[in-house]
Amino acid sequence: MNTFGAAIFLAAVFLFATFLNWYVFQAIKTLSLSVAEEKNRTIISIVYWIIFQGLSVWLILTFLKVFRMGEITADIQTVMNIFLTIMVTQMVCILVLFGEDVLRNLQAGFQYVSGGFQGIPFPSRNKWVSLVAIMLATVPFFSFVYGIKYGKFNYQVKEEILYFDDLPAAFDGFRVVQISDIHSGSFKDDQGIQKGIELVKLQKADLFVFTGDLVNHKADEIEPFIPNFAQIKTPYGQFSIIGNHDYGDYVSWENAAAKKQNFERLQANHAKLGWKLLNDTHVKIEKEGQHIVLMGVENWGLGFKTQGDLNKALEGVESDDFKILLSHDPSHWEAEVKNHVMPIHLTLSGHTHGMQFGIETPLFRWSPVQYRYPNWAGLSESKGRYLYVNRGFGFHAFSGRVGIWPEITVIELRRKGE
Repeated sequence: MNTFGAAIFLAAVFLFATFLNWYVFQAIKTLSLSVAEEKNRTIISIVYWIIFQGLSVWLILTFLKVFRMGEITADIQTVMNIFLTIMVTQMVCILVLFGEDVLRNLQAGFQYVSGGFQGIPFPSRNKWVSLVAIMLATVPFFSFVYGIKYGKFNYQVKEEILYFDDLPAAFDGFRVVQISDIHSGSFKDDQGIQKGIELVKLQKADLFVFTGDLVNHKADEIEPFIPNFAQIKTPYGQFSIIGNHDYGDYVSWENAAAKKQNFERLQANHAKLGWKLLNDTHVKIEKEGQHIVLMGVENWGLGFKTQGDLNKALEGVESDDFKILLSHDPSHWEAEVKNHVMPIHLTLSGHTHGMQFGIETPLFRWSPVQYRYPNWAGLSESKGRYLYVNRGFGFHAFSGRVGIWPEITVIELRRKGE
């Protein structure tokens, strides 16, 4: 981002934060009317603005640090956590206040149409509405506190059974376990992640796959955790691909050679994990004289690096082979894979994290990420071709999860009629 663009961005962030602070202050001001002495009401107002505008300034300084360093450190994540927690909390409060404002303006308009104001003041805020707004806002506040402390390690196992007419008989019941988006640079220790690794091992899967974003920025981020993730072993091997964060594109390098060296180190770290990288290539998984084809492409995503070459990965693959594709970004499936001339039975992706925030129930699910990615979590299907989007093992920028928990996916392949 150039200097002018950064200035516009920072100004917009500051103005937005100030607007949120001002709107929520209306509830604080209304409730403070119950305080008898004006001096104390003034103190409440001053303290409120010092705290919340101070946080806004802190956020701007943090963004300046990000622009200068080119990466998000653990300290920066802490600021992001505070900002997101406060922002979502404020927005819930504002929704209630805005609803009251709509009613107040309708009431004022009705008074005007029915005979003028005639000295009647504009309807004032109700204290009970402001109190309700503050009380409701505590729900997202404590949800985010939980998500930062515990939610990021609240691993969930999601299982899907998929049926195919042309699945080789030897692979009926074959189990594939998938994780994605480890983002190892976000972890401070291995206590939380080991819980997830133990869950992966408990699945007793036949095949393990990882679908990209091993690190946030640099190859060395995964190195303290190699002994942990290297514990994952399956009978038919462990395979992985590259995600958009793995290229080191989001950090400033001394020169092109340093960036290249980092990427080579990252690929070597996959080998140390015992994971075979599939960079626009494929392997045959053999069982009882039959096989399926596992393919992997480098990152291909709308709005991100389009490095992956699906046709190259398909070289030497027969049309009637049963195919599983590892592709980090689910927009690849929508743009190229699902309508490819060569039928690809199942694509496994990640990338979205479910935005690490949302609501998922048996009847309803929502996350802000759905406005960017139509296929943002779970299973999708088109003409017998399937996509599964893993919600991510780790976290990035916001070091927590609220409602969208870290995921371990188990896909069981079944042959129709068996």
